[in-house]
Amino acid sequence: MSEDILLSQHGRVAVITLNRPDKLNAWTTPMRNAIIEALERFDGDDDIAAIIMTGAGDRAFSAGQDLSEAHDFDGARAVEWVKEWQRYYAVLRGLKKPLVMALNGTAAGSAFQVALLGDIRVGHPGVRMGQPEINAGIASTTGPWIMNTMLGMSRTIELTLTGRLMDAEECRQIGLIHHLVAQEKVFDKALEIATELAAKPPVAMRLDKQRFREMTEAGFQDCIEAGIRIQREAYDSGEPARMMEEFFRKRAK
Repeated sequence: MSEDILLSQHGRVAVITLNRPDKLNAWTTPMRNAIIEALERFDGDDDIAAIIMTGAGDRAFSAGQDLSEAHDFDGARAVEWVKEWQRYYAVLRGLKKPLVMALNGTAAGSAFQVALLGDIRVGHPGVRMGQPEINAGIASTTGPWIMNTMLGMSRTIELTLTGRLMDAEECRQIGLIHHLVAQEKVFDKALEIATELAAKPPVAMRLDKQRFREMTEAGFQDCIEAGIRIQREAYDSGEPARMMEEFFRKRAK
């Protein structure tokens, strides 16, 4: 198992902790693969009835994609990358057991999307969430799909094109954060909720989650097909690499 994630268990609740706090828990392909492996293992374990995902440290749940990995992609590698995300998101969407997101800080880009693919989200007043890919020259495809499903087209357009991050109160008001508590209480609240969900009838839980997936499957498949087409064009243009280089230069100052 990768050192980039930590696994633990509290009663019948399993916990996955993203463990790259010095990189704001940004994920690489090997880290995502480790998360997928853990999710699949917990989903098939009869001793586990609910899952929590959270981040190490107090700055970020996750900053999303580690840009140092994506910097050198060309169009062909970008297509492979989209297919990797398809697998990750399909596993999240296919879980039979409830998934609670304990948001210990910022959830940006793909981490914002992953947070929204959880069933219930707990955060604190310092949390920020949003879709800033455009600022790194990365076109958005999966983000607009999930935002449109949850928020509608008007808000999706505004968040995608500005790349701004919403504060915790805005996220609560529009239903993206279900429980807003003090920072030191985020995990305890998430564990309380996950423990409650773990006690629910498992067949009804599985069938409810199955139906949610069925209701959104056509849109998910469409966004993956669009992602393959759009990300190939974006990365072949060279714009993401140029924008990431500018980002790295600013960060180094």
